[in-house]
Amino acid sequence: MARACAKSTLTGNLFVAPGNPGCTTVAQTVPLSPAEHAKVIAFCQKQAIDLVIVGPEAPLVSGLADDLTDAGILCFGPTRDAAQLEGSKGYAKDFCREFGIPTSDYRRFRDPNAAKAYIRDRGAPIVVKADGLAAGKGVVVAKTFEEAEAAVDAFLSKAIGSATAEIVVEEFLEGEEVSFFALCDGVVAMPFASAQDHKRAGEGDKGPNTGGMGAYSPSPIVTPELGQRITREIVMPTLHGMNERGSPFRGVLFAGLIVDERGPKVIEFNVRFGDPEAEVILPRLRDDLLPLLVACATGTLRGDPPKFCSDAALAVVMAARGYPGEPLRGSRIRGIEDADTLTGVVVLHGGTREVDGAFFADGGRVLTITALGSDLANARERAYAAVDRIKWPEGFFRRDIGWRAIARDSKK
Repeated sequence: MARACAKSTLTGNLFVAPGNPGCTTVAQTVPLSPAEHAKVIAFCQKQAIDLVIVGPEAPLVSGLADDLTDAGILCFGPTRDAAQLEGSKGYAKDFCREFGIPTSDYRRFRDPNAAKAYIRDRGAPIVVKADGLAAGKGVVVAKTFEEAEAAVDAFLSKAIGSATAEIVVEEFLEGEEVSFFALCDGVVAMPFASAQDHKRAGEGDKGPNTGGMGAYSPSPIVTPELGQRITREIVMPTLHGMNERGSPFRGVLFAGLIVDERGPKVIEFNVRFGDPEAEVILPRLRDDLLPLLVACATGTLRGDPPKFCSDAALAVVMAARGYPGEPLRGSRIRGIEDADTLTGVVVLHGGTREVDGAFFADGGRVLTITALGSDLANARERAYAAVDRIKWPEGFFRRDIGWRAIARDSKK
């Protein structure tokens, strides 16, 4: 996001809070936590900030956009009420049901025994979700009763903190997962881009769910016709419903979908540019991003959808050993600068720390290597060539990002 904004002709001073070592190449980093609303507002007032872009979900759910707006500071991102689309899985499911947005069948539970009885009645596979924010780790796709019941116990025993007051148990949907993005100004929705993520930690889509281990864009299955259908059946009813509830949605609506022969169904909403999807979408953007974000924030979104380059983008996430559980911190990473020199490649920092010019792991998903190419196969070749230049024995990554789309292309 910082790189995209830095390219804008409108950008004067660009600050990122709290930022990471990668952000320092395009912006000034500020040791501010987005959770500390009053300090964020005081900084914006002191620096005469014209626009705040709220990146993470937690400050949106806690009402940072509301507090900034109340202080007279323009903000790209939905209000606390509108952010409940991501902040509560139960809210999102009830919302879809109320406004006729296609989604899977489901029930909400606080009682583990009732949840387990429902699971036994419905059968496996089945999906168990923590209701609140869980950094991509609050979903279990259970293939057996035992897995489902273990997830119920884990989530309702507060194993992941505040995300566990309630759970959603929902129908398992067969199909291909797609991420669809639309820019929204409360009334107008502008289709933005599509991507496909890889949620599981292991190759072959095995292992626990994560915040994302890699992605590619555009999604080959999102044809113009399907994009129009998603906009008509999902995006516009969502905007209408939020207005009807008195919570106009301004920001980026990220619809996580399952697509099968019957069409798209919502599996989740996000209310911000997620990663690694944004890390393959934004490098392809040809138009200036900043005027679009300002238009969303001011309710003046008009005109044609933004233009993207014809290249494909593919990103590989390098994570610290232990992720999505407790990651191993403090290991040194070498070769980042070397990888960054390859044609079409950019190494994006996530959970890194810099000490005297050396980089160290300081989080779960630590680096994302994004490559542009003439097609997905070319982008993947470049991305993995860059990954192989990074020397980090304590990290891991998937070798099969893009496998489904590339296998499909090879059969044409």
